[in-house]
Amino acid sequence: MLAGIWEEFLTIAREEAGSRVVETWFKAVTLQRWDALNKVVYLQAPNHFVCDWVQSSYGLLLQEHLGRLFNVVKPKIVITTEAQKQKERLDRDHAAVLPAESLSATLEPTHANKLSINRTPGLGNKNYSFSSFVVGPSNALAYAAAQAVAQNPGTVYNPLFLFGGSGLGKTHLLHAIGQEIQANNPKAIILYQPIDRFVTEFISAIRFDRVHKFREKYKAVDVLLVDDIQFISNKEQTQEAFFHIFNALYETKKQIVFSSDTVPANIEGLAERLRSRLAWGLVADIYAPSLETKIAIIKKKADYTGQEVPDDVASFIASYVVSNVRELEGALIRVMAFASLTNQSVTIELAKKVLMRRGESHSHLVDFDSVIRCLSKHYPYSLEELRSKGRGKDLASVRQIAMFLMKKVTGKSLRDVGHFLGGRDHSTVMHAVGCIERRALADHAFGELLRRIEQEVTRS
Repeated sequence: MLAGIWEEFLTIAREEAGSRVVETWFKAVTLQRWDALNKVVYLQAPNHFVCDWVQSSYGLLLQEHLGRLFNVVKPKIVITTEAQKQKERLDRDHAAVLPAESLSATLEPTHANKLSINRTPGLGNKNYSFSSFVVGPSNALAYAAAQAVAQNPGTVYNPLFLFGGSGLGKTHLLHAIGQEIQANNPKAIILYQPIDRFVTEFISAIRFDRVHKFREKYKAVDVLLVDDIQFISNKEQTQEAFFHIFNALYETKKQIVFSSDTVPANIEGLAERLRSRLAWGLVADIYAPSLETKIAIIKKKADYTGQEVPDDVASFIASYVVSNVRELEGALIRVMAFASLTNQSVTIELAKKVLMRRGESHSHLVDFDSVIRCLSKHYPYSLEELRSKGRGKDLASVRQIAMFLMKKVTGKSLRDVGHFLGGRDHSTVMHAVGCIERRALADHAFGELLRRIEQEVTRS
């Protein structure tokens, strides 16, 4: 039973987080035990490195989907190593627990739950600081604006709106702002909130007739850091609630910072009055870093953890990973983890062995841009047109083909594909993949064309 549940979780995680996350992290973890009485899931990792990374990076993912598979709401997730197993049996209360209550703030804005960054999920990570952020031409404006906001919250660039592709450092800057303000003013109430968590809280408030307390909680904060604001689109009631919260904070000169994958004008399904408020302050973009900046990022990430990466290895990883900083960091972690687990030196040969797929001869990962380049040889549509709101039959069909190929050959998540193609949600991508699969089965000529394009992409 447990093995079947874990396999089902891996399937879900592959769709949401991408196949690389599953292959690198979750396949190293095993599901040991389910305590139905106390609603606790016990997992085991091979070492502290994997344990800490899975716990800090994917705790919410584990809690959400294992809870659904075990038919409970927010179970506790306990992750231990083999060395901790005996100790855990003696004293489970001191094991590596992800308590459900720490993963979502209560609605009442009492003194006990003032949301400082040390008590708010995700903001206690000191890696997300200004000192660890590598500045280059691609992010200089956003970095300077974030620092200005952190030094003078509520007085300059309010609101601050940061936009750019997935994994380029927007969340890092939001956390850095929170940490800097907290350091300068320990009494400040700071709330970092992904918009999907905001939506979930609002729905819960409506369900239990606590909307008034919900609004009071948000109006009590001094700094509100909202991640992925684009996902509030087409949620009219939530937008209405957020509109009033925004006005209350803005009028009292409380700092508001947003991140998004696109500018306010391009967020679909957004009320015009809310759209205008998002753009009231400074709108700063972050775009893909240059090769030199990527090398600097790798070096700094390694130095920050007390590790050393040879110049040729840093250059190879930077050239190999072309998508974003998050993928870049993930590639570095995989190389360093493999070297540590196998007790080998970090060399370019080892990096190639870890990062390059079996039989792969090209020098970089298959990325979204490669798919677009190959697709443009067969269909007369540009990336801008595929990202647009256009709904013409031919354009929509090619957009679905792009989504299908991106999901199949890159191993990225549905969400990442949707982000790249104009900020569309994961359900849209899932629908597109299903449509193309069915079409390929029903139309032999189309199926052959699809396979030919896929081969061109993987060889490009």
